[in-house]
Amino acid sequence: MLQSIDYHAILPELILAGAAIVVLVVDLFVAPRRKWIAMPLSVAGVVGAFAALISLVDGETRETFCLDTVRLGGGNLTGCSYVVDDFAIILKLIFLGSALVVLLLSLNHFNDERFYQGEYYFLLLCAFFGMLTMASSRDLIMLFISLEVVSVPGFIIAGMRKADTRSTESAIKFFLIGVLSTAVMLFGMSIVYGMTGSVQLETIARQLDAPGFAQTPAMAAAVALVIVGFAFKVSAAPFHFWAPDTYQGAPVPVAAFLSVASKAAGFTGLIVICSVGLRPYAFVWGPLLAVLATLTMTLGNLVAVQQRHMVRLLAYSSIGQAGYMLVPLSIAATVTPSAEVINQAVAATVAYIAIYAVLNLGVFGCVVAVARRTPRNLVADYRGLVRTSPVLAVAFAFFMLGLAGVPPALAGLFAKIYVFRSAIDNEMTWLAAVMAVNTVVAAWYYLRLAFTVFAGAGEPAGEARLERSRVPVAVMTAITISIVAAVAISVYPDLVFRYGPEFAQR
Repeated sequence: MLQSIDYHAILPELILAGAAIVVLVVDLFVAPRRKWIAMPLSVAGVVGAFAALISLVDGETRETFCLDTVRLGGGNLTGCSYVVDDFAIILKLIFLGSALVVLLLSLNHFNDERFYQGEYYFLLLCAFFGMLTMASSRDLIMLFISLEVVSVPGFIIAGMRKADTRSTESAIKFFLIGVLSTAVMLFGMSIVYGMTGSVQLETIARQLDAPGFAQTPAMAAAVALVIVGFAFKVSAAPFHFWAPDTYQGAPVPVAAFLSVASKAAGFTGLIVICSVGLRPYAFVWGPLLAVLATLTMTLGNLVAVQQRHMVRLLAYSSIGQAGYMLVPLSIAATVTPSAEVINQAVAATVAYIAIYAVLNLGVFGCVVAVARRTPRNLVADYRGLVRTSPVLAVAFAFFMLGLAGVPPALAGLFAKIYVFRSAIDNEMTWLAAVMAVNTVVAAWYYLRLAFTVFAGAGEPAGEARLERSRVPVAVMTAITISIVAAVAISVYPDLVFRYGPEFAQR
């Protein structure tokens, strides 16, 4: 069957895919000392995709790759596999912004270490290509393929330090757990398809909500398997155990990618499949997400307090933050969500993802800069950082205050308040209380880190303060982008809070 394709709708993806191919081909013909050229070519591709995405911001919902599908009880229903709406555009902006920052953080790190730069940037662009397609995916096949296009490059780039046994171990662990989560999720999706006869998410929702469709334990088990599969992807407890070792063993820019962009992609898939396809089974995934949110934020924050390695600490911090992101999505634990309730929950989660991405990428930018002279990357290495890098110390403290939700970085505070409100407004008071306790625990180690860079400023001891070192321009640019974005959201929070998707109204 011939399909009409809206090439404007998929233009950002086409540009990013073209850039990835150009990077890989150009890398074959340049001299080893010029391998760094892959990075500016990648940035050009990201900027081009961003420009194409801006051209889609016109308030119009675009659909492509559409087919007629059969619904329960007979009759045809048009279903589209690819949709570009407000939700997709917002997430794609987050992904492309994250891509730009990760590329900037990677330039000096990979150039200095003599990594395989062409392959790395190619794989990174492929992963972000998968993220862009995931935000617009509206069928199980498209969603699954997009998620794997994100995951597989991640397995490879996590082990880019081939001579480091710890890096190899972390990559293998990431790969094995990733394959397991994929198998679990695919098994659940196959049952959903078998029970409904469709892969189109909107059609699945209508099938599950049809009067003639009986709610069965098999379907409830399938929904649970899908949620568990995504729980691995977003490192939700108790499926988080791969994340700390992988983050610590991977190059720091790759850890930033996994902590922010890859996690945001997992949440994107979770939002789409729950809010669109599995909405009638909210009584199953709602309570499950509530339990996962409680375990994730509690375990992540409690273990983070005890960490002495900076990247490992940020890994557990990322796990705790994932718990906060799960809170709005778990509102179905006590209520049957209406279209308005689902839209508000999705909007709260997306806003939190955006603010978390800005702040966490900024923190990793500071970590990349410090790691250039203190490869051990211990928390103790940051003590008195203000003596050698005053600007870097202030930026690091600013991002930590933002993650703690403390002024002057008001963006983090706004994000937490929005999530709190979504839980309380929907009678999830107990979950809001759990989040409040965890916020206090997290504030303890975030504030401790913020003060560490100013502690002992008059003392000459400490490896991180032996000599002044210049922060590379690319890294400083990445940090500056994160600071500007964080300040902009702090001053004008409507940048991320005013736009809410309208899934259930479609």
